[in-house]
Amino acid sequence: MNSMSDILLGILYVVVLILLVMVMGVHPQASSHSKFELQRRARRGDQDAQHLLKRHALMRDIFSLQRVIAAVLLVTLSVIGVELFHWLLGIIISLVIALEIGAVARISLWQQYSQRLYERYEGRILVLIEKFPTLFAMIRSVAPMPNDGYDIESKEELVTMVEQAGEALSRDEKKMVIGVLSFDTVPVKEVMTPRSVIDTVDQDEVLGPLVLDALHKTGHSRFPVTKGDIDHVVGVLYIQDLLTINRSSTSKRARTVMEKKVYYIREDQTLQHALAAFLRVRHHLFIVVNEFRETVGIVSLEDVIERMLGLGHKIIDEFDAHEDLRRVAQRNPRHNNRTKHARDVA
Repeated sequence: MNSMSDILLGILYVVVLILLVMVMGVHPQASSHSKFELQRRARRGDQDAQHLLKRHALMRDIFSLQRVIAAVLLVTLSVIGVELFHWLLGIIISLVIALEIGAVARISLWQQYSQRLYERYEGRILVLIEKFPTLFAMIRSVAPMPNDGYDIESKEELVTMVEQAGEALSRDEKKMVIGVLSFDTVPVKEVMTPRSVIDTVDQDEVLGPLVLDALHKTGHSRFPVTKGDIDHVVGVLYIQDLLTINRSSTSKRARTVMEKKVYYIREDQTLQHALAAFLRVRHHLFIVVNEFRETVGIVSLEDVIERMLGLGHKIIDEFDAHEDLRRVAQRNPRHNNRTKHARDVA
């Protein structure tokens, strides 16, 4: 009788051990696509995407269930081992198994078979988890995943989380975070000062008292210096450099005072590229050009930082007076293309 009992216990021991190896060999894989991409595909009726979304939502429950089953099997194995090999040898064998079972489960043959078997029944497991949420909430609390929490899989997902943060973040904090996250996608043309409100100085302009007063009254701190028109910028005039000019002088021309280094940037370049360029050349003003090398605006380091930080106001340096030249441009103070009979068609 004892012999038959030992044989049955031995068979049960082997069965439980095999089950334990198979459970430990299962590794539910998250999709290579982000959650947003899966949602997009699911909305178009992709059933595989719908299944992957369900798996994504229940991943913590799957891992918690796996850990609980593995723990139960290991305890069962230990109890049977003590009965078969007596308590000391049974405990030693159980400890060895507990320490080495992970390595055994990672053997390619075991892992492939375990994974195929799991994938065959995964749909039923997910249905079971959805059917008994309270039970699996208890399991999740008993055997939580390591580092239990959200894995941010895409920048878009993080932006959405920030937008839906409610009162956890203030409005300004949300704008700042979103500004930083979108920094590598926003083009320069969205923050530049438009061509229509740029005040320029011709290179041959004599910087006499009247001109200096006029430049100060614009409220700007930097002026592109042109040769003929704004599509031919040859330098930059800084207001602080004009403070040292003798107002009674009539011999100083713009080209003798201007900074001769001029830097150009394409309007479709990103703010991330612009910031890197500002830091590299250590200059504070770029001329913005289109694909035909025509001047379409100017952009400053302050413009880029404002957008990056999501500021609702303009960074004003000690020589600036205007708060937002883009708003000034939208009001069209110079009445560009606004004749008596002018009409917009689109």
